[in-house]
Amino acid sequence: MSLQPLTIALSKGRILDDTLPLFAEAGIVPAEDINKSRKLIFDTNHEHIKLVVIRATDVPTYVEYGAADMGVAGKDVLMEYGSNGLYEPLDLNIARCRLMTAALKDAVEPKGRLKVATKFVNVAKRYYAEQGRQADIIKLYGGMELAPIMGLADVIVDIVDTGNTLKANGLEARDLIAPISSRLVVGQAAMKMKHKQIQPILEQLAAAVARRR
Repeated sequence: MSLQPLTIALSKGRILDDTLPLFAEAGIVPAEDINKSRKLIFDTNHEHIKLVVIRATDVPTYVEYGAADMGVAGKDVLMEYGSNGLYEPLDLNIARCRLMTAALKDAVEPKGRLKVATKFVNVAKRYYAEQGRQADIIKLYGGMELAPIMGLADVIVDIVDTGNTLKANGLEARDLIAPISSRLVVGQAAMKMKHKQIQPILEQLAAAVARRR
């Protein structure tokens, strides 16, 4: 039987550097060096499997709407996207970090409404609602550390890896919202229509993840 085409959306950047070796261990290798190409769609060593390399924040959208069958995205992106149209069958255990609150070192949080700067607007809203805190969420696209220094916000919600950037800017990590790693996601339609092809890939990736533990 001829195999149906399968498209896997990969997140650009640091996640990609961790994803490609894992996929290679599971037997899926791009036909050319992704890091040296300006292309966005890549053939692989399997005639029916293609890889697309897109912004991490777009991966859930491509997978939910069926433009890609599967994808790799950080748990932070998935929490912010909050889609019901995705299965998340596998934690790839790569690109690990933490989603945390942070503030100026030794700063005391105000008692009333809190001003929170973040690009994770939905996550922050849910988190502070669960805490029973009233918070004004200010959307920023980068340079979060500047917000408390400039008096724009009391607190930021951001990804923390080593914590060195926070320290360098006089901030400190406070509360852990969630541990983050990259996950494999599968669209609901793809899981139904292409289950026979997707299942072996899931198993090979799961075995590659297990071997690394």
